Amino acid sequence: MEKHLLDSFIEINQKIYGKPSVFLHEPVFFGNEKTYLNDVIDSTYVSYAGKYVDEFEQKIATFTGAKYAISTVNGTSALHAALLTIGVGQGDEVITQSLTFVATANAIKYCGAEPIFLDVDEDTMGLSPKHLRSFLEKNTAKVNGKVINKLTKNPISCIMPMHTFGIPARIEEICSIAQDFALPVLEDSAEALGSKSKNKHLGRYGKLGVLSFNSNKIITTGGGGMIITDDEESYLKLMHITKTSKISHKYEFLHDEIGYNYRLPNLNACVGVAQFERLDEILAIKKDLAEFWSAFFLPMGVKLKNGAPDDLINNWLIAIQLRSYEERSHFLKYTNDAGITTRPIWTLMSNLPMFKNAISDDLLTSRHLADTIVNIPSGVPPNRLSK
Repeated sequence: MEKHLLDSFIEINQKIYGKPSVFLHEPVFFGNEKTYLNDVIDSTYVSYAGKYVDEFEQKIATFTGAKYAISTVNGTSALHAALLTIGVGQGDEVITQSLTFVATANAIKYCGAEPIFLDVDEDTMGLSPKHLRSFLEKNTAKVNGKVINKLTKNPISCIMPMHTFGIPARIEEICSIAQDFALPVLEDSAEALGSKSKNKHLGRYGKLGVLSFNSNKIITTGGGGMIITDDEESYLKLMHITKTSKISHKYEFLHDEIGYNYRLPNLNACVGVAQFERLDEILAIKKDLAEFWSAFFLPMGVKLKNGAPDDLINNWLIAIQLRSYEERSHFLKYTNDAGITTRPIWTLMSNLPMFKNAISDDLLTSRHLADTIVNIPSGVPPNRLSK
């Protein structure tokens, strides 16, 4: 990319955000956050028991169309609890993608299971149905009602696609394949609040879906996650194990299985409630921002990653695809040296030392995307929010 175009990109970002240095996705607090925080502090209900926890869960359930929503301290803990609820355990294997944030693979390992990394589609950057079906047909057999990996002799217990940057993977096809093999689907939709495939919110195609409210997400609770589901049995299990598996009693401390202290505190949930009140406005502004950058880059032959035409994306992190690794590297260095935060996509999980021995397919598309994708500043400019 020519120097004058890079300089223009830098100057426009400085103008949009009103400062010389611009981060990738800063949180914005222009609503009732401080009012609700004071309310929580005055109430003394700062832990997971409190009205804002219930309200935040209900708001997310209604917004996504899910019957149930269970809040957690972060997205990683939500993935872990969801995998446990599905039944993933020691010695199992979980099919996912190598092109993902490390939390996806970490949560699998927390369960004592091993990830299998398959390739992604070029347009969606999410798990490829073609590669999924090919792997299952060539490498698995049904034994005593379980899907067994013929190479390792271990059971495959779950398929976990990840919706990269909030762009829907081909989730309907993935779930159809999973049904053919009688495997549950857990959607890592951590980045996908506000994204839909065929007018259905992501996280609702699989048995369980997970959202994140980390500080860099569409809306934030500081750190927080949410599991959404329509399955009552899963909901009851999650409500139990995320509260240390404590049996309800007026004063006794009784626990009937290994549990986890994963529930979202009221102190964080109230921030989520305040942020949620601006969600529609935030999504609209981010849509405008993505359309602006799409028009900016189009004459250069550089396109934004938008997924399939009939999908609705939340534009969480705007991703552009450059022509080569060299162009990507130059873009990253030039912009970051100028104080404009841009970043590459994640290092492939299969290239990390703790996952280097995991089973994977050729990952050709994943490797190409890792060499060419760049995220550009995608946060909401504070001056665009209504007072």
